[in-house]
Amino acid sequence: MRVTTLVIGAGHAGLAASRFLTEQSIDHLVLERGEVANSWRHERWDSLRLLTPNWQSRLPGLSYDGPEPDGYMSMAEVVAFIDRFARLSKAPVRTATTVSSVRPAEGGYDVSTSTGSFHCRSVVLASGACNVPSVPAVRAAVPASIAQFTPFDYRRPGSLPEGGVLVVGGSATGVQLAAEIQQSGRPVTLSVGEHVRLPRTYRGRDVLWWMDAAGVWDQRYDQIDDLTRARRLPSPQLVGRADRATLDLNALAAQGVELVGRLAAIRDGRALFSGGLRNVFALADLKMERLLEAFDEWARTTGRAAEVGDPERFEPTRVPPSSRLQIDLAKAGIRSIVWATGFHPDYRWLHVPVLDEKGALRHDGGVVEGAPGLYALGLPVLRRRKSTFIHGIEDDARDVVAHLTAHLASPGAAARARG
Repeated sequence: MRVTTLVIGAGHAGLAASRFLTEQSIDHLVLERGEVANSWRHERWDSLRLLTPNWQSRLPGLSYDGPEPDGYMSMAEVVAFIDRFARLSKAPVRTATTVSSVRPAEGGYDVSTSTGSFHCRSVVLASGACNVPSVPAVRAAVPASIAQFTPFDYRRPGSLPEGGVLVVGGSATGVQLAAEIQQSGRPVTLSVGEHVRLPRTYRGRDVLWWMDAAGVWDQRYDQIDDLTRARRLPSPQLVGRADRATLDLNALAAQGVELVGRLAAIRDGRALFSGGLRNVFALADLKMERLLEAFDEWARTTGRAAEVGDPERFEPTRVPPSSRLQIDLAKAGIRSIVWATGFHPDYRWLHVPVLDEKGALRHDGGVVEGAPGLYALGLPVLRRRKSTFIHGIEDDARDVVAHLTAHLASPGAAARARG
């Protein structure tokens, strides 16, 4: 089957691309391995809510219009929102269609799927940035008696064995799961490495309101000094709760969670942790303070300081009086490990030489390098700092589809397509 453009993935990114392709009258299909919003439906734990407030949930031509603009969507609400967008935009989605290969071909690309083969002139990779949990190699040394989970496996505390839990990773996922599991009555040890600390609210507004109003979200990828580092930054320690509470390491420690350093190795059933928690905490605190100072400066220089409360400063992250450098897992009663160590895309089906030595896609703002007609959406800081968030996809999708449209209209592309 021939089609001008194929979009791989029917999440918010792929559907946004479809909306702009339709506006440009470009015939296309959106291929989805499961259902619309499949990852939101099947690869999240039960209690998860968006980190972004509801008023920030928007897609091209659709904004949140419910009764709780300052609340945070549950996964069921996210699915309903994306489903609604798919219906309103009349996206040509082909569900239950798994892509097995994308290969260069004369005039474009050949795409093989579980429901047939396609030839297209362009492809938009919108399959997501969180397809596969990134679990360190040290997992192979975990004793067989200890159950291991990733955020894809974990659903609720009751799905874990009775006994202690080691949560590895101190970013958004790690702190949320550590808090939930500790509240269930299971003792939790949290292994913390580099992290981004943020208060849930600042000067009376959601901290993400400040990111939006001060223009942080809109900073372009070509304005960032260290783009590689920006794309690898961990997600901030935030949780979407009705009480808008801050969930940082101080809150976890007060709840009874034991904090230890980064997991370095597991040998003979003993988990070994790096030292230097004081330095790790101080660096995260310093970066938070600098961001808050930038918000204060923006409020002053724009004359909007009167709209918000007074400047705030927060207690430094408290360093435990003594932090264990090793734990005998069996003797400590740890019966499970939850790997909250990040995610990465899955490109095993992409048979085009466009990945670097670490398996990352080489692209310039979503225009894949060395592969004319191949594009990406939904990756971290793709074109702006907000690229991976639901509200951030509209601008990125508009830009990428504009480039795709120009590519299709170019004489060289047209000649290759005829050939």
